[in-house]
Formats: sequence, C-alpha cells, structure tokens
Amino acid sequence: MEEYTFYSDNTTNENSDTPLYNTFPEGNAPKKKHGSAKNVILTLSALLLVICISVSSGLIGAYYMVENRIAELEDQYERIAAINTNDDPTGTDVVKNEKPERPKVNIDTDSEHFDSIAAAQSASAKAEQLAKLANKTANGGYAAVAAAVKDTVVEISTEMAAGSTYFQQFIQSGAGSGVIISDDGYIITNNHVIDGATKITVRLTSGDEYTAELIGTDAQADIAVIKIDVTNKLTYAIIGNSAGLLVGEEVLAIGNPLGELGGSVTNGIISALDRELTIDGQTMRLLQTNAAINPGNSGGGLFNMKGELVAIVNAKSSGTGIEGLGFAIPINYAYEIATELLTNGYVSGRPALGISYIEISNYMDLIRYGVNAYGIYVYDGGETPLQNGDRIISFGDYEVSDSATLKNAIGQFKVGDKVELLVARNGKFTKVFVTLIESKPEETSAPKLEINK
Repeated sequence: MEEYTFYSDNTTNENSDTPLYNTFPEGNAPKKKHGSAKNVILTLSALLLVICISVSSGLIGAYYMVENRIAELEDQYERIAAINTNDDPTGTDVVKNEKPERPKVNIDTDSEHFDSIAAAQSASAKAEQLAKLANKTANGGYAAVAAAVKDTVVEISTEMAAGSTYFQQFIQSGAGSGVIISDDGYIITNNHVIDGATKITVRLTSGDEYTAELIGTDAQADIAVIKIDVTNKLTYAIIGNSAGLLVGEEVLAIGNPLGELGGSVTNGIISALDRELTIDGQTMRLLQTNAAINPGNSGGGLFNMKGELVAIVNAKSSGTGIEGLGFAIPINYAYEIATELLTNGYVSGRPALGISYIEISNYMDLIRYGVNAYGIYVYDGGETPLQNGDRIISFGDYEVSDSATLKNAIGQFKVGDKVELLVARNGKFTKVFVTLIESKPEETSAPKLEINK
C-alpha cells in the first residue's frame, strides 16, 4: 500500500513593506492583559474541539486504510494462484474490459493421445532412435549429447489474465520449458508453467512458433501435457529409466532460463535420488542435481550421457548462500502421469474427499473469516457428513494442520476406503466418517465460509 505524507503549508511575508505587527517605542509597549475566565474556557473548548476533530479524522483515515488494505488482500487471495504459477513473469500488457478464458483440458476416453505417444515410443521406434543417439554421442562428452537432444527441448511462453488495484484486468506473461515426446507434437512440461494460462505458445529450436492446446494437467505431480499442430515430424526425446540412475552420474539440463535464453545447457551430476520436498503445498519425491537451474528451466529436460530423458526439471532451492540445489521429477513417474493425462485427461484412481476447503494460515484470514484458529476449514461438504465451517483436526491416524498434511493423509488411502475424521464444530470435537471417491478435475467456486464456532 502506498504511504502518503502530509506537509503543513508554510507561508511567509518576506519583502513586504507592511510590518507583521505593530511596533512601539522602547519602554512604551502596552502591557498584556490577562484573559478573562470566559476567554480561557472558550480557548480550551476550541482546543478540545480541534483535538476531537483531529482524532476523529485520524480514526476515519485509519479505518479506510484498513478497509482498503483488507480489500486488496482479498483481491490478492483470490488471484494468488493464477498470478504466482509461472516461473518468470516477463511483462504485462494492460487489457481493459477483456476477460480471456483459460484453455480447457481436452479429456479423451478413447486413448487416442496415448496410442500416438505409445507408437512413437514403441520398442522398435525406441531402438531405432537409440541407435541414432548412440551414433551422435559416440565420441562422448557434453557437446555430443547436447547436439543430439537439443531439438527435443522447446521454449514455452504463456499469457494469463490477472487483476490489479488500478486496472480491472491485465495480461501477465510467463515463461518455461518443455520436452517433445512424440513426432506429431505432444510436449511434456510442468503444471506450474502453464497453470492459469489463457494462451500457451511453443517455440522450437528452428524459431518456429505454435499456439499449443492443453491436453491434460495434474497439480499434484506438477506435470502437464500440451500439443502443437505440425506438418513435419519433430525430433522427440527418448524416455530413459530413472530407476537406473546412480548418485554421481553425469547429467545435462536443457531449458529456457530467465524466459529468454532458450536452449541453454548446464552440466552436473545426480546429487540424490529420493528427496521428499513440499512445494506449494504438494509433497513430492524428486531427484536432486547440482546442474544450474534457474527460473524458466522448469519443464525442461534432464538427460543422461546416453541422451535419454531421465527427469523433468521443476524446482530450485534459492536463498542467500544456496547454490547447486536443483530438483527434477523422475521420468518414470512423470511419464506415468503423462500417459494418464493422455488417456483420461486426468490421473485416475487417485483418492479424494469430495469436498472443498480453504486453508487459513495468516492473521488477515482469521479476521476475514471471523475464526480464532489456523487450519483447514470446509466450505462445501459435498455429499459427505462434513459441514460448512468444520475445521479438520485429524484424518484417520494423521494429524491435519494444513493442506499439505491433509493431502499426504488422503494419499495413504485408496478410493472406496471409509475414513474417520475428527473435526471442530460449534465449539466441540465431532467424529465423522467419509468414504473416499476418485479425484477428478472440476471447476470450483470462490469460498463462502460459514464458521461453526
């Protein structure tokens, strides 16, 4: 919020022939008369009135400042997921009275997408591609591997609708990377690279640009699949086996750092094989590498020295004194999620509560919703016994304190399991039983919370 400083208006009477006060000969100045009690009372009353007006003005000003700040925070809260998803916001273009729609996920149940990828990655096709890779990397070294796989990595730029205190609507740009996984234009990337995007543009190493279609996306795995329509066959990455990786094995990361350095190659090793990290409320098991990773690298490829794709880059630890801590999604898991997206449009068989909830984790949210405890609050219980305003205390044998712990707890069960939940409702602890359903993508509305205190 902008801070304003008010200055008093100082006036002078310089260069004036008129004296500011009457003068008297020395010793003849009249003596000051003491004011009467009436004048004193009037003076005190006027002073008190001025003080009251000043205090009232200050309180009114403070009230409106708080109101404006709360309004800004509410606006930020509703937009934060869309605004903070892309790696590298590279600019904004103001767009008034225009609200572009986000591309909808294309859900196909006939496995058309997967059949296309499966054909490209079939045993015979893979053997042929591996033979070509072997010839290209026969001399060994980073240069040979980079030359062999560079055309499989693409630059991704996005546009998304965002809000502002001063403008109703504007378009925010972002950037990331992706890896081609079939010769007809299917590309794997991170969910957070394209999440909230109203337009996705792909740029090949040839310089050709295409508008991409969103095929499927999964926030939990941070994987998405997009497609571009091409007339010529593309060079695609050969899927390797991340289960066979060793700590200390050399790898190359290729991506689009800073959103404007497409095709950048960095080298490193596998630093660790199974790091459990929580990123944006999602707990993930990732590979760790010391290859240089920067904003814009997300969605790019991590390749072994055979030129095989072994992971999808998705995160970096940053902070003062932190270097060489990059993370990537193992390709065995990433490709499994991608095939689910290609087959169903979503990841099937994943358990869900079937409710909508909101996480209250800061003081302003406590004020906004009128609650006195942080935690997970239900705002739509769906077809479960959970009620609007219930605060979830535990899920099965797992304590729930935030969205990450709730998601982890749900992940320990399977679709159809009946689970006991402990909730705070109307000042009492209540036990309810919920049968888990299959998680499917759906549109959710803004939370309208009614707290059971």
